[in-house]
Amino acid sequence: MKSVWIKKALSVLLAGGIVFPLAHSGCSHSSEEQGTSLERLSPDNPIEKWGEVFQPSVLTREQRLAELEWFRKAAEPLRGIKIISTAENIETHYWESRVLARAFRDITGIEVDHRIIGEGDLVDQIKDQIENGVVHAHIYVNDSDTIGWHLRTQGVVTLSEYLKGEGAQYTNPGLDLPDFINLEFGQDFDGNLLQLPDQQFVNLYWFRYDWFTREDIKAQFKAKYGYELGVPVNWSAYEDIAEFFTNTPVDGKKVYGHLDYGKPSPSLGWRFTDAWLSIAGVGDKGLPNGIPVDEWGIRVEGTIPVGSSVTRGGDLNGPAAVYALEKYLEWMKKYAPPEALQWEWVDSGPQAARGDIAQQIFQYVTWLSDPRFHSADSPVCDKYGKPKWRVAPTPHGDYWEKGMKVGYQDQGSWTIPKTTKGKELAAAWLWAQFAGSKTVDLKKFIVGGTPVRRSTIFSEYLTQNIESYGGIVDFYRSPVENQWTGSGRNVPYYPGMCTLWWQNVAKAITGELTPQQAMDKLASEQDAMMASPQVAALLHAHVPRLNPERPREYWYDQPGAPKPPQPRMKPETIDYETLIKQWTRR
Repeated sequence: MKSVWIKKALSVLLAGGIVFPLAHSGCSHSSEEQGTSLERLSPDNPIEKWGEVFQPSVLTREQRLAELEWFRKAAEPLRGIKIISTAENIETHYWESRVLARAFRDITGIEVDHRIIGEGDLVDQIKDQIENGVVHAHIYVNDSDTIGWHLRTQGVVTLSEYLKGEGAQYTNPGLDLPDFINLEFGQDFDGNLLQLPDQQFVNLYWFRYDWFTREDIKAQFKAKYGYELGVPVNWSAYEDIAEFFTNTPVDGKKVYGHLDYGKPSPSLGWRFTDAWLSIAGVGDKGLPNGIPVDEWGIRVEGTIPVGSSVTRGGDLNGPAAVYALEKYLEWMKKYAPPEALQWEWVDSGPQAARGDIAQQIFQYVTWLSDPRFHSADSPVCDKYGKPKWRVAPTPHGDYWEKGMKVGYQDQGSWTIPKTTKGKELAAAWLWAQFAGSKTVDLKKFIVGGTPVRRSTIFSEYLTQNIESYGGIVDFYRSPVENQWTGSGRNVPYYPGMCTLWWQNVAKAITGELTPQQAMDKLASEQDAMMASPQVAALLHAHVPRLNPERPREYWYDQPGAPKPPQPRMKPETIDYETLIKQWTRR
């Protein structure tokens, strides 16, 4: 579902203009940063034209022109080629489709049909292509959550080999791989690069800073709960704050203390795999995903998945996982708007901007690029368009321990199936590099809020405009950013396993199954899929081998996960300004 913003943005882009989502929000722009309408630029020199358009940039004008000229020259043997690339339906990819593909064609002569589809459909297409050889696209922006599947099927191009060999002449000397954030998300166990980051967004806690700092509201909260209103450190405090705001009018108006979504659909599964269970405390300490048990509840010995049921040493149906599902259901039904049960993630994303939501424990920050979070006429912004909201670390549940991952980062990454060869492979590789180049990445962040380069995050432009981002830039500059990770290498068959999640969670929402029954069924089905001959036939390395079943008590007596039932944590909050100081790099 496209938002009103997307429709407006596309109409402007189709008319030839360039959108600056923050241009009206009180940010300062230099004359160069303001950009230039395409109609006022000569089409006779595409390098100069697009060099002007891609502003602001971390590169100077001369550096931009040099990088774009490199793309033009490198593509000379490929002019006239047409390729198909496919990405999911978020703002960043719409912009790539309408602007970057056009720029790439003008500069290189390569035609890119950049198709935007739902994430579930995208996973199905790349699965069909890798498993059955049916070519749907030459290149995909496929989440790095699939890395465990890719490294086991060996069905995608190993980029680190290609760029040194056959693809060397098509590899940008300014690619600068160390500049990419979380490059390791797309690497196999040996550090080989299978996926190149294209966009990334983190899942953080979102809250109404203006309400949380009002003395009258703070006094009411402390009188009722006995501690200070602030950023919740754990789920106990989040729950108290949710109850407080849901039952306490603000300026005489009904508000809600929680926001979520619950419509049965593939995105309901991502709601849990991204990574609700780890936030609750499923799995073990150790980055990126818990060792030896990860947030999907999968126990791994070395690189081999050996089970996700508690009876096999996993944690997918243990007390922590059941607690995670119970709290999800309880909070949505008690503290979220009633219509949340009918929302998918694309519906829920912008809803906090409507003005009656106090906090959201689980916000993908790509939605915060929507102008409704940055406009002077928005109920969540001041008269200058500066945000009244902030983002902060995700509160953790009763089973979480220090040393575990703190939250989730989604990294859409360029992924090339081995069915793409020759000149189409070279063209696809050029397109991927162009879309994440230093020339364009800062501009792409301004549009979609999905940075992939350190040079973007630490740019002078974002330093000057940091207050407009409500803590997002502070987070990416912080020393704790690496504690938010993707699904990781342990998930051996993502396309099939992810569908099991939403189907079972949906039955808990409808009441067809209890939370324990739903997680028992999910764990059993996940183990069965990992052990199936059909899956084993698709995998060429690190194939799952299930542990024999043992009594639950045996595993509870072992160190780490699965953990026995835990008591409710004492509620804890932290002052936001204190938190930001902790995030500041020294």
